[in-house]
Amino acid sequence: MQDEYRTVARAGVHETEINRSRFLCALAPAATEREAQEFIASVRRKHADASHNCWAYVIGADASVQKASDDGEPGGTAGVPMLQMLLRRDMRYAVAVVTRYYGGVKLGAGGLIRAYGGSVGEALDALGTITRRRFRLATVTVDHQRAGKVENDLRATGRAVRDVRYGEAVTIEIGLPDADVDAFRAWLADVTAGTARFEPGGEAYGDA
Repeated sequence: MQDEYRTVARAGVHETEINRSRFLCALAPAATEREAQEFIASVRRKHADASHNCWAYVIGADASVQKASDDGEPGGTAGVPMLQMLLRRDMRYAVAVVTRYYGGVKLGAGGLIRAYGGSVGEALDALGTITRRRFRLATVTVDHQRAGKVENDLRATGRAVRDVRYGEAVTIEIGLPDADVDAFRAWLADVTAGTARFEPGGEAYGDA
């Protein structure tokens, strides 16, 4: 797995005008290829009267899925430049749709490439990006007497507390970098006098 990746901070739309043509770039995070395709379909429905709805998406922390469409623009002048911009910005789990309303002035192949790629770049700048880092999921089980202090200490030190469940004991789900696991075990044993149980789990990605 990649140690980290970048994605779109939030869904949104950024508009620009080039030689009387309107270019609306809709961006969104997409956890799966299906999510990306559903987002594309929703933009197409909203702008069914547009000249073109070109799109590109990158799924997977290692960019294992990359797809793009020119939607009627000359081959290689829209979808590919959009995809290249996403990759150049290290975007993952992201989808972009650029809707064009033709304004009567032909841009030529070079102009289209700049317009479509540039629209995605401008939208990324306007909407912002976030970095997600790989971390280890883990479970801490501790008695009720010590649970409050452990949870407070975890939050105070910036640990990702994902869930807290109360039963016979208190179970706290956390995320921490692999490199911190040994040091965390030692810290936990120290603050709970060795009474807490620590169980490492799988891996996931979270906000950096």
